[in-house]
Amino acid sequence: MTVPLDLLAPDAVAELSRALTAVVGLFVASLAYRGYRRNDAPKMRWLAVGIGSLTAGVYAAVTVAVWAGAGAGIVLLVRGLVTVAGLCAVLYALLVE
Repeated sequence: MTVPLDLLAPDAVAELSRALTAVVGLFVASLAYRGYRRNDAPKMRWLAVGIGSLTAGVYAAVTVAVWAGAGAGIVLLVRGLVTVAGLCAVLYALLVE
C-alpha cells in the first residue's frame, strides 16, 4: 500500500497533528465538564475551559487566522493569546477554593 505524497507534506502532517490534538483535547475537556456536572465543582468547569482552550481553542484560532490571510506574526500572536487564556483558566481551577 502506498501513501499519497500529499499526505506526507509537512503542512499536511502539521494540520493533521493539530486536528488530532484538538480532538483528544476536546475529549479530555468533555470528561472534565462531565465531572463538573456530576459533582457541581466549579474547579472542573474551569479545568474543562482551560483544556478546551489549550487544544481546540488554539486549533480554531490558528485555523481562522490562517483562513483570514493573517501573516505568521499575527498567527503566532493569536495562538499565544489563546494559550495564555487557557493556562489562566487551568491555573484558576487549581487555585480556587
